[in-house]
Amino acid sequence: MIQVRNLTFEYTTDQPVFHDFNWSINKGEAWTILGPSGCGKSTLLYLIAGLRQSLSGEILVDGEQLIRPRPQSGLIIQDYGLLPWATVRDNVRLGLDIRRFYGPDGKHAPFEGKVSDADVTFWLEKLGLKEQAEKFSGQISGGQRQRCAIARTLVLQPDLLLMDEPFSSLDAPTRESLQNLMIELWQQHNLTMITVTHLIEEAAILGQKILLLNEPPNLTANVIENTSFDKPDIRSDPEYLHLCQILREKMSK
Repeated sequence: MIQVRNLTFEYTTDQPVFHDFNWSINKGEAWTILGPSGCGKSTLLYLIAGLRQSLSGEILVDGEQLIRPRPQSGLIIQDYGLLPWATVRDNVRLGLDIRRFYGPDGKHAPFEGKVSDADVTFWLEKLGLKEQAEKFSGQISGGQRQRCAIARTLVLQPDLLLMDEPFSSLDAPTRESLQNLMIELWQQHNLTMITVTHLIEEAAILGQKILLLNEPPNLTANVIENTSFDKPDIRSDPEYLHLCQILREKMSK
């Protein structure tokens, strides 16, 4: 689904973040991007989202070169991005309202695919937000706000879901609950999912495959297969614990 070809990106000319970097993702795969602070994790995600442009090289999604954000891609950010003056329902409906404004132009809204207010209700119920639907974002918990951000994205039926450290500000039980939820949604809706995280344990839970980035410049894609992905009770699985140890050792080098 995604091909990153000979990608070069830099903020300053003396230190590129990526140089002739190549990476590929198949449709329906779940990936995590892991690495130390400043290695380019979020930069790569925003390049794939079409929110940044490379210096050279190209990114293809479904065979088409990415030159701007595509309407079939969904992005979930760390600080939720909710409108404080809007209710939970209105926040979930926000993308739908924007698409109705533009119409199916292929740039802001896809030519195919229909969503409706019934989809808003479906995702409010699916993510346990039905009772909070008429509350404002300041009246609900952090976990509920993140569920609202997830619902707002999924109501638009994306085929590519990009998440930038979506659970890092949450307490451990809430974070684990939402991690489990994202695996369930990935299983049920055939999403291609890429999650940026700085947490080793989270990378090993949400990533069928893990892209490990190093200090810039990143020249090659260091991909680690996760054989414990999608297992019941993964957090106590010996393969998962072993993978976490391997990742910890690789990141400390």
